[in-house]
Amino acid sequence: MPPPSNKRSSNNDLMRYAGLATQMLVGLGVAVFVGLKADKWLHISFPVLAWVLPLLVLGAILYKIVKETGPGKKND
Repeated sequence: MPPPSNKRSSNNDLMRYAGLATQMLVGLGVAVFVGLKADKWLHISFPVLAWVLPLLVLGAILYKIVKETGPGKKND
């Protein structure tokens, strides 16, 4: 059985990654919703913004994840 400090660290990592995954899913969902509404408002027949906005959000979120989980990031 691992020492309690390792278990606490493992739990903190799990919660941090679960939070990042939740941010990704919510961000993509909001971007698709806003993209569809914007396409409808602009009367665009092909859902251009419904494709472009989630791709931009995905790029931004992946950048944030890499920055937060990279080797230069200190563990709290």
